[in-house]
Amino acid sequence: MSRHWTLWALLVIVLAGPALAAETYGGGVTLTETTSIGKILADPDAYEGRQVRVEGEVTDVCPMRGCWMEIAEPEGDRLRIKVDDGAIIFPPTAKGKHAVAEGVLEKIPMEREEYIRWMSHLADERGESFDAAKIGNGPFNILQIRGLGARIE
Repeated sequence: MSRHWTLWALLVIVLAGPALAAETYGGGVTLTETTSIGKILADPDAYEGRQVRVEGEVTDVCPMRGCWMEIAEPEGDRLRIKVDDGAIIFPPTAKGKHAVAEGVLEKIPMEREEYIRWMSHLADERGESFDAAKIGNGPFNILQIRGLGARIE
């Protein structure tokens, strides 16, 4: 009898292992249908202000406060998940892992000078150089998901 319980316990641990490895952030993920990032980027006006679920590989995380992470699909389409500073903290160790996130798509219009400051800030965070002369004349819109929750596996 003891041997059977040991086998059952081992089976439970093996099957639960992947589920235990996932870490939930914020309100978690409640939507069941994933919208492709490529589809959102192709027609952002159709999704602006709507709650969406996206998933893919975490390609970047805010190195300062963990207040955003970038998720990319295999095709290369990527989108930033942004949260209020301190509300959710995405760990730098999430890079390279699979993530599912949900929130409301935001389209943030900017004037050229404001966009240049934003791009300069991002370059500073990454320790990269930035050349404002390479920025065109617009229009300038930042698309991001105002994150409500995520799961990183």
